[in-house]
Amino acid sequence: MSNEFRAGLSRRSFLRSVGAASVTAASLSGFAAVPGSAAPQQSRGMAVGDMSNLGGSLPDDIVVISMNENPLGPAPSALDAIRMAAAGGNRYRGDVIQKTVSTASDLFGLKKGYVGLFPGSAGPLNLALASNLGRDRPLVYADPSYEQGPGIADMVGAPKFAVKLTSTHAHDVRAMVAASPKAGAYYIVNPNNPTGTMTPKADIVWLLKNKPADSVVIVDEAYHHFSKDESCIDLVAADQDIIVTRTFSKIYGMAGLRAGLVFARPDYFHKFRAISPMAPSLASISSTSAAGANAALLDKALVPMRRKINADNRSETLEFLTKHGYIIVPDSQTNFFMVDVKRPGGEFQSAMLAEDVAVGRTWPAMPTYIRVTVGTRDEMAKFQTAFVKCMDQPSSMVNGSESLHVLALNPSELHRGEMWFA
Repeated sequence: MSNEFRAGLSRRSFLRSVGAASVTAASLSGFAAVPGSAAPQQSRGMAVGDMSNLGGSLPDDIVVISMNENPLGPAPSALDAIRMAAAGGNRYRGDVIQKTVSTASDLFGLKKGYVGLFPGSAGPLNLALASNLGRDRPLVYADPSYEQGPGIADMVGAPKFAVKLTSTHAHDVRAMVAASPKAGAYYIVNPNNPTGTMTPKADIVWLLKNKPADSVVIVDEAYHHFSKDESCIDLVAADQDIIVTRTFSKIYGMAGLRAGLVFARPDYFHKFRAISPMAPSLASISSTSAAGANAALLDKALVPMRRKINADNRSETLEFLTKHGYIIVPDSQTNFFMVDVKRPGGEFQSAMLAEDVAVGRTWPAMPTYIRVTVGTRDEMAKFQTAFVKCMDQPSSMVNGSESLHVLALNPSELHRGEMWFA
């Protein structure tokens, strides 16, 4: 199998390679229209190298439940809108982009200038972090959690303080405030990645009231659609010191189409421009993706339906695992979960890939737990069969070098939507 792949760069290695001086270039890949800025132009198709073997390149017969993608794909309503928009793809359709911004503003009760539409949430999240961090403005974040926060802190040379999750795998906001009296930003992933668990909104409100006055709370709600808990977007409407990011990659099934939303006060968007002043004209979202995103937002039945499908498949799988005595992280409210495989996660990934199932990665804070995406019912049935078989194998059946090799080939969401260089 090793001859069929070429290992790709991860987001983390890419961020390290470009260095602090390249924060603007790294961020440009994700910046799009912000209300109040000049009418955006389409990206002119910047070529940045061969991407044919980077991520998602496993054979078709492999069950890929490693990247938290939605196996259902874009909704029919979104696909119809994309087809119609594609017919006008010869024009720079800023009106389509602005229409989607207006739809999001109306949907969440936000004033003009409080919503930005981007090609995915990775780029604007980079900008939100980089524009509020510095050598004397540290980042405070949870461990384990998504690595984008500390990755950007490293890039801009900001100190960083990792705070352990609570016993219920929530962000420990009181410990986060105590971690640094000069924090520039607090990074909250809610639901958290990789644990899938929620931090109560009341805790985030407490954080806003007790943090340093000139700091910001950045809430990454990439997986919030899978949860029934309250969002923090209304705190943006209340002019709090908060930035909330959302993506169309997860419940909306548009990972490859690249669309995301940012909710923030206009002054935070102005700080984005200070980091990348040319970004709106250099890397705006395509009109086709914007049209698909707009249709998805207007499809009122879509999120509840997909939330239920995901919850049913997740519950069936977790019931199977707990019935057989395996240890999971409880209370996931996402399209993934974590399970203890009682050995280094990389070894288990290798064993599962040999059974034609690609599962997710592990985190240093939880080295024997792997993260598993919730797929279709059939995919989860195949996962269950392969999981039991691999758990019954002794750990020594997979050596360390093979484990590292398969980890490099196994698709990971860490590279989502980044620019790649040959």
